[in-house]
Amino acid sequence: MKKFFATLAIAASIVAVNAQAQNKGVAAAKAAVEKAQAAVENAKQNTKTATWLKYGQALVDAYNAPAGNAWVGMSAQELQVLAGGEKPTSETQVELGNQPMLKQTYANKNLYFNQAGQLAVIEVTQPVIENALDKAVEAYAKAAELDTKGQKTKDISAALENIASKYTDDAYNAYTMGKYADASVLFEKAAKALGTAPLSQVDTNAIYNAGYTAWAVQDWNRAKSFFDQSLKLGYFSKGETYAKLADIADHLGDSATAKKYLEEGTAKFPESESLMIGLINYYLNSGENTEALFDLFKKAQAAEPTNASLFYVEGNARKKLGQTQEALAAYDKACQVNPNYEWGYIGKGIHLYDMAVDLQEKANNEMNDAKYMALMGEFEKTLKACIEPFEKGFELVKDPEIQKNIAEYLKNACFRFRSEGGEYQAKYEKYNAIVSN
Repeated sequence: MKKFFATLAIAASIVAVNAQAQNKGVAAAKAAVEKAQAAVENAKQNTKTATWLKYGQALVDAYNAPAGNAWVGMSAQELQVLAGGEKPTSETQVELGNQPMLKQTYANKNLYFNQAGQLAVIEVTQPVIENALDKAVEAYAKAAELDTKGQKTKDISAALENIASKYTDDAYNAYTMGKYADASVLFEKAAKALGTAPLSQVDTNAIYNAGYTAWAVQDWNRAKSFFDQSLKLGYFSKGETYAKLADIADHLGDSATAKKYLEEGTAKFPESESLMIGLINYYLNSGENTEALFDLFKKAQAAEPTNASLFYVEGNARKKLGQTQEALAAYDKACQVNPNYEWGYIGKGIHLYDMAVDLQEKANNEMNDAKYMALMGEFEKTLKACIEPFEKGFELVKDPEIQKNIAEYLKNACFRFRSEGGEYQAKYEKYNAIVSN
């Protein structure tokens, strides 16, 4: 999602700055809409293209009015100069889109400034006219219908393109604020505005994003409709469209269709990690054709030889299939490829710990003393071997909860060997204290 986020951030800033204009005051904007609306309701005037053009422009002005002279990208200092005496009723520090921001609250809007002091989001809380842009699109569509000679095609197209950019900007804002369902609707409206005659353009990016944000809130059928459109339009997003459709099919209980999307997508985009992981999960869950699964691992690793996560996932797959030594080799390879990849060490530690538990259980069920002692020897050797990778993973991981989980394993392992000397006793006390807090 980082790529999606960054793309919209740039686009939104450019659109907002280029569209900057001296907005009408709220009262004036509302009065202008009422006057223009009276004209379109007048039987003598509503057959004229100009009447609908004025109505459309009045609605766009009403949409713009609450923002005043603010625009995305401006500094707090610029706002003070251009605000015309308008001051916020309060200022608070908030987190938006995983970023700390300063929120300024006004009577009809909230402004969010990032750490660089730039305006990042404009949130209108009291619009002059509800659904002003929706009505504006309808007004310009009516103007185009009446403009039979096409004399105003250029003006109408420019107006529709401007509205589409405003929808996109609003969609970005909604996404930043975690309102993914709202963002999906706004992306859909952006695509619809751009597709309205006489502009009649296809916005594949907006269509894909409408699907992505619907997928993010698990609105599977809505997401599927937009991703289906993306496929028909040839918008694949480097294989992500196939990956998302496969995920949706899986959630809807249609594993055969999920497999079809994964295989088709992988054939076109063999380097897509999302598709590769999706196929791996499919084979693991279905239990079919495991040789094909490991062929996929080889292809993925050849395409991204420095991607340690691919070797870690292979280790998990081999562990699940009972291939213990092959799993250890895969975890070791993950650590070799990236010595700072914590999950390679954690995966190896968990695998060795689980192997030790299995050996202990076998020993407890063994009636032959010699075999029992042999199994216990293997148990202690394997359990001791898990300590080093676990400690390395503990050092590298940043999440306190994951650290605590690793400490639980380490506490149990070190407890077994605390009688061997001060080293294991000290480690036991260290990790026990972490688990106990």
